[in-house]
Order: sequence, then C-alpha cells, then structure tokens
Amino acid sequence: MSQPPQYPYGPQDPYRQPPPAYGAPPPYAGQPYPGQPYAGQPYPAPQGSGGSPVGAFFLGFIASVVVAAIYSAIIVFTYKDYYQSTNTAHALYLGHALVNGAVVGVLVGLVGRRSPGAWIAGAVVAALGAFFGYADAVPFVVLREGGVDSLRQMLETEPFAPVEVWWGSWSGSEVISVLGLVVAAAAAWTVACLTGRGRR
Repeated sequence: MSQPPQYPYGPQDPYRQPPPAYGAPPPYAGQPYPGQPYAGQPYPAPQGSGGSPVGAFFLGFIASVVVAAIYSAIIVFTYKDYYQSTNTAHALYLGHALVNGAVVGVLVGLVGRRSPGAWIAGAVVAALGAFFGYADAVPFVVLREGGVDSLRQMLETEPFAPVEVWWGSWSGSEVISVLGLVVAAAAAWTVACLTGRGRR
C-alpha cells in the first residue's frame, strides 16, 4: 500500500501554498494568493482627522476670551475719543469680530486639524466672543463714568442694558450687530478649514 507523501515540516507544510481556484490565473512570483497578506505590504492604517476637537474647542474658547477682553478694554479707555462717531464704533466692532474669528480659526485649525466638529465649535466660539467683547464693556463704562452706585442702579433697573447697547436699539444698528457675528463665525470657519487641511 502506498504511503501519503511526507512533508519535511510535519503533516502540513506551512510554506506550501494551496493551488489557485478553478479558472483563476496563477499568481506571478512574489504575489500572494487571494486572502493572504503580503509581509512587505501591510494593510494601510485607517484614515482619521488626527486632531483633537475637544482641545481645539477649549483653546479657541480661551483665545476668544482674551481677544474679547482686549477689545472691551479698548472700548473702556477710548470710548470718549472713538465711540462718539457711530461709523467708527461700527468699524471697530467689525474689526474685532474679524480678528477674533481669525485668531480662533488658526488655533482650532492647528489643534482640531480636519475635524468639521472643531471648525463648527470655533465658529460658535468666535461669534460669542464678538458679542461679549462689546457687551462686557458696557458695565465697565458705566462704572467708570458714574461709579459703583450707577453700576448698581443699572444692574437693578436695566440688567439687559449691555445686550440692548450691543443690539443697537439706541442707534438703529441692528444689521451691524448681526453682521459682526456672521463675520466672526465666517472668519473662524474659513481660517480653521484652511489651516486644518494644511496639517498632516
């Protein structure tokens, strides 16, 4: 009785490849059979954004607060010189919105990279920074002009006075107020998108 052929490495030779499927062309030298990975060509790693949306949000938030605080200080110390003119006040407000959005966008793009969630968060943060940068200056102006008593009276009788001043109910500039939010959000989104896509 004939014996089955013996392989030098045991009952199944690990170096012996199975024959190709019926009708399939034989692989050329060095080509693995279907379903067999090739040691020299590992499977590609899954692609991702590589960024940190949470870190981008917090960094953008801190940057927006700092820029808004600087803008508030500018209003408090220069409102007698520059804010007597409505056009000048509007130009400074829109300029602050643009700067706030650009700074937030750069940081969000560097940290969040290609994450659309980080870009959206940066746009929201920049818009809020444009609003609070203007509104937060109102109580300090009142405090500087009338002292603690005037500030206390404003907070008791007109607690939403900062929002009313920002909205422009006293000067009819509602369109400029909304435009500032749009400028800040658009600047943050655009800069974050350009910066993030340039990161590997």
